[in-house]
Amino acid sequence: MARVSISLDAELAVEAMVLSGAGSPQDAVEAAVRDYIARGHRTEARTGRSEDARREMEHRPKDPHAD
Repeated sequence: MARVSISLDAELAVEAMVLSGAGSPQDAVEAAVRDYIARGHRTEARTGRSEDARREMEHRPKDPHAD
């Protein structure tokens, strides 16, 4: 897998290390990003993808009594 280098505020990196229990900023940020992505996938699995919901709303007939 390709690697990407980013700059990050030192306080933010230390906070990520403390919260994740990681020993290095790289590991902490990687863990946070992986967790964020996994949460997104779990949410999509539970609720369905947002494009699907939007598509359903566009094709749903309008209720003439709704106001």
